[in-house]
Amino acid sequence: MKAKEPVVELRDVSKAFGPVQALTDVSLRLIPGQVNCLAGENGAGKSTLIRVLTGALRRDSGSYEIDGRSVTSPTPASVRAAGVQAVYQELSLLPHLSVAENLFMGRLPASTGVIARGRLRARAREALDEVGLTDLSPDAIVERLPAATRQLVEIAKVLTADSVKVVVFDEPTTALTEAESARLLEYILRLRERGIAMLYVTHRLEEMFEIGDWVTVLRDGSLSEAGPISDYDEDRLITAMVGREISSLYPETHRHAGTPALRVRGLRRFQDSPSIDLQVGTGEILGIGGLLGSGRSELLLSIFGADPIVAGELEVGGKPVKPSGPRTMMNAGVGLLTEDRKVLGLLPELSIRENVTIASLRSGSRHGLLPPREQAEEADRLLDSLRLRAGSYDQPVSTLSGGNQQKVLLARWLLTKPKVLIFDEPTKGIDVGAKGELYTVIGDLAAKGLGIIVVSSYLPELLGLADRILVLRDGRVAGELPGTATEEDVLRLASGGGRAAEPVLQEEIPAPREGGPASSRPAPGEGGPASSKGAGTAVPPTPDDPGEVSRDA
Repeated sequence: MKAKEPVVELRDVSKAFGPVQALTDVSLRLIPGQVNCLAGENGAGKSTLIRVLTGALRRDSGSYEIDGRSVTSPTPASVRAAGVQAVYQELSLLPHLSVAENLFMGRLPASTGVIARGRLRARAREALDEVGLTDLSPDAIVERLPAATRQLVEIAKVLTADSVKVVVFDEPTTALTEAESARLLEYILRLRERGIAMLYVTHRLEEMFEIGDWVTVLRDGSLSEAGPISDYDEDRLITAMVGREISSLYPETHRHAGTPALRVRGLRRFQDSPSIDLQVGTGEILGIGGLLGSGRSELLLSIFGADPIVAGELEVGGKPVKPSGPRTMMNAGVGLLTEDRKVLGLLPELSIRENVTIASLRSGSRHGLLPPREQAEEADRLLDSLRLRAGSYDQPVSTLSGGNQQKVLLARWLLTKPKVLIFDEPTKGIDVGAKGELYTVIGDLAAKGLGIIVVSSYLPELLGLADRILVLRDGRVAGELPGTATEEDVLRLASGGGRAAEPVLQEEIPAPREGGPASSRPAPGEGGPASSKGAGTAVPPTPDDPGEVSRDA
């Protein structure tokens, strides 16, 4: 194959789902030894293009070639056999089987009909070592692994296939830590040196600029721009994606914290766990930072009553509340938008409107019936105000993009009239345009007097939104920083390089930093260090809300 001849080429591909045109005359070329970054907002057509490329969807028109040969009716099996592999955001591992069995499913080494366990373990060991999982046993059961490790196993599985010519990476670093993401990106660069063509899809612009050679930008199902990534900077790439300039992602405000909206004293999750104190004032955004395993999400779940505690006092709006369950905290005025909105938040089989009203059924329904028309209308008004993009509020919530799904969850909690809203990784898997909209909404909610807590692994986001930042390390408060702190300040405390400080606990929280000029804010980037947690934290049923935590949260 000549150096610049594509191993895979799509020309003028179109795909429609009924009246909705998902792709219109989109072309794509994947060159050996080149990383082609596919960019675009949620709903731009990236997922549809990937499914056409991998044979999961049949195109309506256009041509498809692999190694210069026309592919008339590709199927997933035939495309894989031709050397096109994919690492999807939704993992394809079988949870009850071992790592080794997942790596070579369908290709298990056998002797006289019996699996050759020794050979299987040896081959699995080589595959795991290649992606840096040197400490992972091939016999480990997949469902017991953290999400980050499962993601790397999925990548190892793809790379064990014979004659890999193309690898499609669909948001591969979403569940990875910063160190794991860096290791994966280094590995992708090694694959490029081996002459493998790659299509890389991510919402994190810095990853594109780090490993990309070429960028293909989709907007509204059509090809917006394509060219060498060296011709782009973040501003030009964002403009190509959203069709407008975004001068600053973060809201410029002058917030002053009022009386405490939420106060936590002496909270301990276990008998020997550290005691945590914090508070957030009305009209304030409190950021919580820390490294993987620092206990950020666990703290949020304990405050919300979804994880039990052994000690601690909570006040919401100045009134004592016992965090005995999510329903108790919800009734007190606390809402939690969890990191994993698909598992712990949304009910995918229900409509958009039903997902919004479900947390308010008890207060809005009469005699256990469905919510009255007034509540449904209020839900619709909230969705309108959040500029939800949907054909109908009766359509399944699973049909929405990630950013719009997050708006549905936000509308659900706003319908409960909360005093405090807690966001755990609010922009995970959300494109740059939707991020800007969500940041504006968060700023507006704080301006209306709500107390806001934001956990984020992406430090520019944390610094761009928060008035104060509480840094956790090993389950304890390592220190507190003003919103004017730098990324280095946060990392120093998070990693143990800084001196711990007591958090602010007084009746009136000092006024946070004033919103400065746009230049003082972090640059409008995209994505960032990977998710703060590997495996999602399981939410056990509680006595006051048996089995309903995942539905309410």
